[in-house]
Amino acid sequence: MPDLFSSGAEGTPAPEGPRPLADRLRPRRLDEVIGQGHLLDEGGALRVMLDGGISGSVIFWGPPGVGKTTIARLLAAESDLHFVQISAIFSGVPDLRKVFEAAKHRRASGQGTLLFVDEIHRFNKAQQDGFLPHMEDGTIVLVGATTENPSFELNAALLSRAQVLTLNRLELRDLERLAQRAEKDTGRALPLTGPAREALLEMADGDGRALLNLIEQVLAWRGIEGKLTPEALSQRLMRRAAVYDKSGDGHYNLISALHKSVRGSDPDAALYWLARMLTAGEDPRFLARRITRMAVEDIGLADPQAQAICLQSWETYERLGSPEGELALAQAVVYLALAPKSNATYVAYKAAMAEAKKTGSAPPPKHILNAPTSLMKEQGYGAGYAYDHDAEDGFSGQDYFPESMTRPAWYVPVERGFERELAKRVAYFARLRAERTR
Repeated sequence: MPDLFSSGAEGTPAPEGPRPLADRLRPRRLDEVIGQGHLLDEGGALRVMLDGGISGSVIFWGPPGVGKTTIARLLAAESDLHFVQISAIFSGVPDLRKVFEAAKHRRASGQGTLLFVDEIHRFNKAQQDGFLPHMEDGTIVLVGATTENPSFELNAALLSRAQVLTLNRLELRDLERLAQRAEKDTGRALPLTGPAREALLEMADGDGRALLNLIEQVLAWRGIEGKLTPEALSQRLMRRAAVYDKSGDGHYNLISALHKSVRGSDPDAALYWLARMLTAGEDPRFLARRITRMAVEDIGLADPQAQAICLQSWETYERLGSPEGELALAQAVVYLALAPKSNATYVAYKAAMAEAKKTGSAPPPKHILNAPTSLMKEQGYGAGYAYDHDAEDGFSGQDYFPESMTRPAWYVPVERGFERELAKRVAYFARLRAERTR
């Protein structure tokens, strides 16, 4: 029967076309891998694992183009394990059954199997659970790869049986080494000035595979005289779109960076992260909602106007839409970054919530309850209630907590912004309460 992957006479292999640069430069040994020194250098997690013989499964977590597939393949080669690669995008339960069955036969003949599963987070819970018995009995060594946070996307049972190893974006020096390797392989120097070369590396955004694809495009250009400047390069080559999944880890990382910048009173950094999210296609309404949350969590009553500014900017965006309305969100971000900060209400609210969960069955004191019936009056409802407006200074000082609770002091205003005035009021009422409850 003819080979389905051949052409011409039976058994004659099809002629190979030119191999892409990224494929030609794929490392053949682990010491050829560029980057990920924290895992592969002496004392790194993978190096220690190899020295002791791979026995446990691992999950590679990292962005695209940093070597997850390559390292998995080389781990198998250096551990004398049969390498099998599948993708969760294209594989289902029948495919997994075939892989596990083949691994069992292989194991019976003394050959172990390293199963590399790309995009493992795309398997559902039941499919992920299907790996467990084969990992536990040693049928396979699982190496999963994911661009998403494993804590959110993978089952706890799977995570408990695998070590999560983080792979980092390639740094500029790593990308430069990769560019030099490409120039050596092709025998041609990149026709770029120094600044243009650096711009090319930055376009790759830490993705080695993307860099090699860009280099391949540059080397294919004809009729270039001299060296291209950054401006000439940008005219010929579009910058890669930023890697950003609006439901994934990048989404949460960037909103966290925006929130921390606002909390840290850095308007320039806050504007940068806002711009990063907007240019990546984030929903401005999501940003408006989160910016308003920042106002109530981190500014609070130190500047009561902050919340109003956020709501006004949100309404302005709804009226103007994008891109004009995005300026209103930027204005709110700058205002929040420069506003006095206080999380006093946030801390007090969390403390009250924790206490409410513990003492959720404690009834209110009877003196603050209404007594609409004679029976309730006989049982003491409303007895001893002091109407605050009739008291001196409009303050009775009575206790409103359940009788079983000791009065707490959760709300502690900071000495910043408007809360400085509220701190005086808290102290004033505390003094009156102490005087009137002696």
